[in-house]
Amino acid sequence: MDEQDFRRHADCSLEALKRSLYDAEGEANFEVEENAGALHIAFEDPPAKFVVSPNAPVRQIWISALSTSFKLDWSEPKQEFELSKTGETIKQLIGRLINEQLGEEAVQLT
Repeated sequence: MDEQDFRRHADCSLEALKRSLYDAEGEANFEVEENAGALHIAFEDPPAKFVVSPNAPVRQIWISALSTSFKLDWSEPKQEFELSKTGETIKQLIGRLINEQLGEEAVQLT
């Protein structure tokens, strides 16, 4: 995949994720902000911050959450970014991480 294709896929994925997160903000206690092409998800209790950002040189979306770095690759069959280790799509992974952070099944991102 060339950089232009990556940017198009990453922009679409992050926009869809942002819309899902905005919808879920009312269900759980977190805030979403977009800053310099990255999404920031902030939690007050317990305090934490997740960062979701595209990394064009390696054609991945990186997620920093729960003291871990997750690197998602584009899946041609799924037409989504996924964590190859688990097969989770970006929305499935972020939903799981938010629920782990909050200690409850508070959100399901669609």
